[in-house]
Amino acid sequence: MTTSLSRIPRTRDAGRFGPGAATRDPRPGHGRPLETEYRPRHPLDLRRTVLYQRRGAGDPTMAVSGAVIWRVSRTPAGIATLAIRETHPGVIRGAAWGPGSDWALAQLPALCGADDDPAGFDASRHPLIADAHHRNPGLRLSRTDLVFDALVSAIFEQKVTGMQAFGAWRRVVTWCGERAPGPTPAPMFAPPTIDGWQHVPSWVWHRAGLEPPQSKTVVRAARRGDAIVRSVRAAHDGEAVDRVLVSQPGIGAWTSAETRIRALGDADAVSVGDYHVAHEVGYALTGHRTDDDGMLRLLAAWPGQRQRVIRLIGASGVREPRRGARLHPEDHRDR
Repeated sequence: MTTSLSRIPRTRDAGRFGPGAATRDPRPGHGRPLETEYRPRHPLDLRRTVLYQRRGAGDPTMAVSGAVIWRVSRTPAGIATLAIRETHPGVIRGAAWGPGSDWALAQLPALCGADDDPAGFDASRHPLIADAHHRNPGLRLSRTDLVFDALVSAIFEQKVTGMQAFGAWRRVVTWCGERAPGPTPAPMFAPPTIDGWQHVPSWVWHRAGLEPPQSKTVVRAARRGDAIVRSVRAAHDGEAVDRVLVSQPGIGAWTSAETRIRALGDADAVSVGDYHVAHEVGYALTGHRTDDDGMLRLLAAWPGQRQRVIRLIGASGVREPRRGARLHPEDHRDR
């Protein structure tokens, strides 16, 4: 895959990248989609479940238009655009365009949380968790089964603010990815191929705002990308996946957990080392912030279900009051 230079801006003017620049890339023909209907056997909050996969409001791989969720993936069978909507309570319609359409439709139930198994989860161990579980019966853990895409997006988010990571993801995928087929509500893009990630020029990373430690980690991982994906798929549990991922340079426990959560729907993964998660868990469960060790002690009450508890805390609406000024990230792109 070669980088589309026509989509890369030569100045910092935000209007020069994203949808405005992408219109120079001709929209692929889409024709009639393949369609399917999924009827989950459990309550499903479609938006809360599926949109967890979105990397910021400007993610070029996911969009929302009215009642429709649009998702672009680079599947093992090729690029695919998937449109999802709930036509009636308990009825999910999926339409897909592109060479990966069959794969995307077959994976739709997993994306909607069909593989998520809450058996043995005891919400009654804490009143806040019990209440959040009762009020959110349709919250499921989604999985994409696209290990390398989840890994790359997690690397983008290492040691930076969400605003920085999402902005860099938006720029690199828009500039270096592949235009999505189908009647998307705005130009959308699939991430580069594993080989394509290896050949993103250094100046593109810089202009996108991604720091060298993260960009170098992406490139190193891409060099062994196929082997990483095979090893993760062969792993029999979350600990085995961790051993595969953290053996790679620049990939630690946090990045591994984020990959497990999004690609595999791992109900027990915990993002140790996150700037906010331990504080939020501690505040929600005890009224006081805690550190990673304290968070793990609190979550030990739900073995095998720790990520589910974290998601329910997020759905509960309980938040630690913000006391300091919001961090203003420094922009090095003109240097």
